[in-house]
Amino acid sequence: MNLITIGIIGGAGYTGGELLRILLHHPNAHISFIHSTSNAGKPVTSVHADLLGETHLHFAAEISYNVDVLFLCVGHGEAKKFLAANQIPRHVRVIDLSQDFRYANSTDEWVYGLPELHKDRITSAQSEQANIANPGCFATCIQLALLPWAKTDLLPEEVHITGITGSTGAGQALSQTSHFSWRSSNLSVYKAFEHQHLREIRASLRILQPNFDETKNIHFVPMRGNFTRGILASVYGKCPESANFMHSAYRDYYQNHPFVHVAETEPDVKQVVNTNKCVLSVQKHGEMLHIVSVIDNLLKGASGQAVQNMNLLFGFPETAGLNLKAVAL
Repeated sequence: MNLITIGIIGGAGYTGGELLRILLHHPNAHISFIHSTSNAGKPVTSVHADLLGETHLHFAAEISYNVDVLFLCVGHGEAKKFLAANQIPRHVRVIDLSQDFRYANSTDEWVYGLPELHKDRITSAQSEQANIANPGCFATCIQLALLPWAKTDLLPEEVHITGITGSTGAGQALSQTSHFSWRSSNLSVYKAFEHQHLREIRASLRILQPNFDETKNIHFVPMRGNFTRGILASVYGKCPESANFMHSAYRDYYQNHPFVHVAETEPDVKQVVNTNKCVLSVQKHGEMLHIVSVIDNLLKGASGQAVQNMNLLFGFPETAGLNLKAVAL
C-alpha cells in the first residue's frame, strides 16, 4: 500500500483534532508528528479526549521535514509567519487551513483548494511543486451553492445570502460570543455585508462568470448559531430560467464530485454534521432561484476538505478516509 508521511503544525485546535481523527484511519496516511508548542510532550488524548483508544501519539516540540505533506492548522496570520521562519524543503507539500494564501492562487506556488472548482489544478500541484490554500468554511458552503449558477452565466446583479454557523467556527479560543452561557438559546448577526470570505467567493465566481465584477452585489449576512458545528446558507436571486433547467444545471455540474449532493427536498444541518458532504437544494419561487447549502464547518469547511485535497495531490481515491456517516440524531 502506498503510504505518505504527514506532519501537523498546530494540532491542539479544533481543525487539528478533526484532521487527526480522519488521518488515523486513512488507508494511505502515516502521521509522523503533531506539533504543539503549548502541549509539547503531552499525550494527544490529553487534549483530544475523543481519540482515547485510537492513538498513543504525543505532541512534539520539534518539527521534522522528513514528511511528504505538512498541514498548517494555525491561526490567520500565523501560517505566513511559520513559513517565513522555517525553510520547507521543496519536496514537502503544504496544505494551509488559514486564510493567509487563499488569494495567491494566481501564482505557481499556491492553488486555491476547492476541488469542485480546481480539481485538475490540485491534482497536478504535486508535480508542479505547488501548495494548497484550503478555502474558508463559509466560503466553501456559499461557493458550492453558487458555482453551477455562475457556470450558466446567469448570476444576477444582486445575490442575497443569509448564513448561520456553529460555535466551532469561531475557533477554540474563548470569547464572549463563544462562551456557552452567551451562545446557548441565543442568535446574533456579525460582520454583515463585510465578511472576509466574500473576497474568495467573488474571485471564484468570476472564473466561471467573468462578467460578475465589482458592479454586481453579494449581500451576505452571517449569523452565530446556538449549536456546535455545521453551516446552513440560504442563497437567492432573480433567475430567468425554469426550476427544471437550473436543477439539471446543478446535477450536471456536480456529477463527478463525490461529496456534493443535490437533494429533492430542503436539507438540514444534521444531514452533514460529521461528514465531508455538502447537500444542496435548488428551487424556484416565482422569479427567484433559492438554494440551500449545508456543510460541516470543521470537515468540508476545513479538515475534511484538506484531506480531500491531500488525496487529489497524491493520486489517492478522492474519498479515501472520508466515508463518514452523519450523526443524524
